Amino acid sequence: MATSASDETLKRARAKNGRTVNTVSMLAGREINSSKNGKFSRAEACHVSSRILPDKGPEILERKSSRLYISQFSNDGSLFIAGFQDRTIVVYDADNNWTIHKRVKARNMNWTITDTALSPDQRFLVYASITPVVFLVNLGNETGGIDSLANVTDIHEGLSLSSYDDDGDFGIWSLKFSQDGNEIVAGSNDNCIYVYDLNSATTTYRVSAHNDEVNTVAFADESSHLIYSGSDDYLCKVWDRRCFSANNKPAGELVGHLGGVTSIDSRGDGRHFISNSKDQSIKLWDIRTMSGGSNFERAQVPRIRWDYRCMRVPPRLRTVAHPGDESLMTYKGHEVLQTLIRCYFSPRISTGQKYIYTGSYDGTVHIYDVVTGHTAATLSFHNHPVRDCSWHPWQPVLVSSCWGGNLVKWDHDPRSMDF
Repeated sequence: MATSASDETLKRARAKNGRTVNTVSMLAGREINSSKNGKFSRAEACHVSSRILPDKGPEILERKSSRLYISQFSNDGSLFIAGFQDRTIVVYDADNNWTIHKRVKARNMNWTITDTALSPDQRFLVYASITPVVFLVNLGNETGGIDSLANVTDIHEGLSLSSYDDDGDFGIWSLKFSQDGNEIVAGSNDNCIYVYDLNSATTTYRVSAHNDEVNTVAFADESSHLIYSGSDDYLCKVWDRRCFSANNKPAGELVGHLGGVTSIDSRGDGRHFISNSKDQSIKLWDIRTMSGGSNFERAQVPRIRWDYRCMRVPPRLRTVAHPGDESLMTYKGHEVLQTLIRCYFSPRISTGQKYIYTGSYDGTVHIYDVVTGHTAATLSFHNHPVRDCSWHPWQPVLVSSCWGGNLVKWDHDPRSMDF
C-alpha cells in the first residue's frame, strides 16, 4: 500500500526518541500545509482521534428491572440493539436522540436472549436463546408500530438448526451473519458449529467442533471463508469452510487459555483475533502461529477445578501460565465470572484498533492498549456485572449495560486529553 509524505512524517516522528507524536505539532503542521495536502492524512487523523477515549459520564439511556445481556451498535452506528432477560429486544435509533425504532418480544425464549445479530443491510435481526431455533425479524416499520409481537404484529420466522439430524436438544450461545447476509454461523452447547443458509432455509453444515460447549463464533474477514470458535475446552480453533465437507477438521487451533473461552472478536484482517476467558484474561492471537492440535495434549497443562458461575477466582489461576501459550499478548485486570463476558477491538476508523475493551463482573469497563497491554481507561458506574458493551464505529462514544438493568452512554471528556 502506498503511503503519503505526511504518513512517512508521522512514522519518523513516532520513531524519534521513542516518544509519542505531539498532537499540537501535528495541528501546527497542518495549518502551514507542511504535507502539501492541505489536510491530515488518514493515518494522521486516526492518530489524533485514537487518543480521544469515551471516558466522560455516563448518561443513563435506559433503566429496567431486567438483566441486560446484549449491547451492540450496528456497523454504521445508526442503530443500537439491547437484549434483556425479560424477552425484550429494544432497537434504538441512535441518530435520533435514542428513540425506540423497534421493540421485539422474543418468541419461545429459554432463560434469556443469548445473542443477536443484524444483517449487513440492517433490515433483519436474528436472535437466539438456549433452544435449537433462532428467529428472524424484519426491522422495518411497515405495520406502523414499534412493537414487534410474534405472529401478531410481525412474523418471527423460526430457523431450526436441528433439521440437520434428529437430535434437537441444544441451545445457541453465539451467532453471526456472513458478510453477504446469506448465511448465519452459530455456536452451541452441544459442542457444535452450525452454518444455516437463508436462501435454502436449511442447515448446510454441522461440525462437531470442540470437546465442550462452543460459547463464541466469528467470521475472520469479509470473505466469510474462515471461522473462529472458542469453547469451554479452553481452545480457540480456526475453521476453513471450504474444507468442511472434506474432513470436518479445523485448519488449526491456538492454545494458551487456562479456562473456557467466553468471547472472540476478529480484527477483520483474516489473521488476528482476541479471546476473553474464564482464566480472567484476554489474549491476542495470530493464526499464522497456530498448531495442528497436538500441543495442547502434550503440554503439562495446569488443570484448576472450579466453577466460575458460583465460586471466587482461585488465586493460583491469576499467576499460573500455560506452558505452550501461543498467544501474542495477554491482558489482565477485568473479571470474568457468572456470565460469558465479551471483548472487542476498538473501531478501525476512529482508533485504528489501538485498543481492546471488555466488560467485567465487578461492573466496570476496561480499555487496554493493544501494544503495551496497559490499562488506558477504566469506566466505573455499574454495580452489577457488565456482560456486553459497544464502541460507536467513529464517534468517541461507548455504551455499556449491566445485569442491574442500566444502559448507559459514555462520551469524551476534553479535560482528559494529553496533547
